[in-house]
Parts: sequence; C-alpha cells; structure tokens
Amino acid sequence: MARYGTVAIVGVGLIGGSIGLALRRRGLAEHVVGIGRRQSSLDKALAFETVDSVSLDLAEGVKGAEITVICTPVARIAQDVLTTAANCPTDALITDAGSIKGQIVDELAAATAQPECKGVKRLEKNEVHFIGSHPLAGGEKTGPQAAREDLFDGRVTIVTPTEANRSTETKRVSLFWQDLGSRVVCMSPEEHDAAVATVSHVPHVAASALAASTPKASLDLIGTGWLGTTRIAGGDVELWRQILTGNRQQVLSALAEYEAALAEFRTAIANENDEQLVELLQAGKDRRDAVGS
Repeated sequence: MARYGTVAIVGVGLIGGSIGLALRRRGLAEHVVGIGRRQSSLDKALAFETVDSVSLDLAEGVKGAEITVICTPVARIAQDVLTTAANCPTDALITDAGSIKGQIVDELAAATAQPECKGVKRLEKNEVHFIGSHPLAGGEKTGPQAAREDLFDGRVTIVTPTEANRSTETKRVSLFWQDLGSRVVCMSPEEHDAAVATVSHVPHVAASALAASTPKASLDLIGTGWLGTTRIAGGDVELWRQILTGNRQQVLSALAEYEAALAEFRTAIANENDEQLVELLQAGKDRRDAVGS
C-alpha cells in the first residue's frame, strides 16, 4: 500500500522529475501531480513518466495534495509556498528543494504583514505546515528528461525546521526524503546557508571562474581534470545568480576563506617554497580523501 495519497510537485525539472520518478517507481504515492508554468515542460514530464497528471494552475494542482514539494527557482519559492498554503488541504505538508533557506524564511516572515493573505493565515494557525528542505543532489543537466529514480539514493538532504515548526512535522518531512533514498540531516536555516556556501556555492563560483579564464586556444587540450573541475559551471545561469545573490553574505565569507587559501598557494609557488607547497597539497588531499569516492 502506498505511504502517501496525492503528492504535488511544483516544478518538474531534474529535481522535481526525480522526486516524481522515485515516488511512482517505488509505489510510494497513489497519485503524483506535476505543476508548472509551461505546457511543454509538463508534456515532457508526462512523456518521461515522472508524474501521473499535470496542471498549469498551482492553486488547482495542490487542492488534493497531502504533500507538496516546491522545486522552483529560489526567488519564487516563498510566493509558491503561500499560494500552496492557501489552497492545499488542512494538515498538508509543504517543503521545497531550494539551495538557500534564510531568504525564504525572511520572505515568509515579511508576508505576515499581509493579513489578507490566506496562505499566511493558514501557516500561522498551523492548519498547514512548511518546513524547508535541500537535497544535495542534481547536476548541470536540466529538465524532466534528465530525471533519475535513484538521484537521491545515499545522498544527503538537509531539512531546516524553524522554532515555529513542531517536531511531528519535521519527522514527516524527514521520512519523506528517507523514503526517496536520502540520508537526512537537520539544521537551522542559518546553519544550512553557511554550510552550503562552502560546499556548494563557492565551488560553483570556482568552477565558473576556471572555465571562463581558460583561453579558447587551450580548449583543444583539455582533459578529464579540467572537465571534472568545471562540470558544474554548465548549470543554469539565472538559477545560480539567484542562489549567489540570495545567500550573498555567507558566500562572501566563504569566498574570503577560499581566496586566502589560493593566496597561500600563490605565495608558496612565487617563493619557490616547495615545503610549504607540499603541505598545502597534502592538506587538500587529506580533506578530499576523507570524503571518499
């Protein structure tokens, strides 16, 4: 028997499509609704069997959903949460897959100044529940055609409850991601944003900078090292602009630490200090080896 009734997925790209595939192939949901803004994307979601049905209307699409996962760009998530909260069933659970959390929490808090907003009222009364999530999975490919049933297997998903959330809802969100194959880690939105600035956002900046600074004349000579290091630079540009500006202060702090590390390498190389260079390379190797393959 399916664990969930109807699950709505807002945004049917790589992450949303993979959630849908995992739910359907594992028999976890009775019905999966894909919600989007372009019919062409929804048609692809149906063609690749990531969802059971589709809707261009967010308010209509979430009406019967006990769980809604919002997989839209980070600049839209807060508004999509409010629209979902205004239209989903009582006691429904709303989560997201965004790469930043503080901005979303702040935008939802600011919305409390709009007493006419039904979504705000329902969230405040605990008629519906929002708890943020961030699956650390994905890649540079986009669209439902890139979706994979096993995308979350063994991968960490960070769940970010606030003080306003009850432990029962946090457990429900955690169980949902565990059912999809994830290993769940809970932390505050602030802790999340500081951590992912280091392990996700600055690596993207570094990959983009390396790719952009490589002379065109050298592109015929690139090998697996360059390709592997710059792979994530192929991600959606507007999506990453929203992430980097939405987590601006944490990214700047993490960039300062990275720049300091690069400066040490520059100094060691410029001063022909092989001993220091070996120490720096060894420190990097040890940290990378500790993670495993």
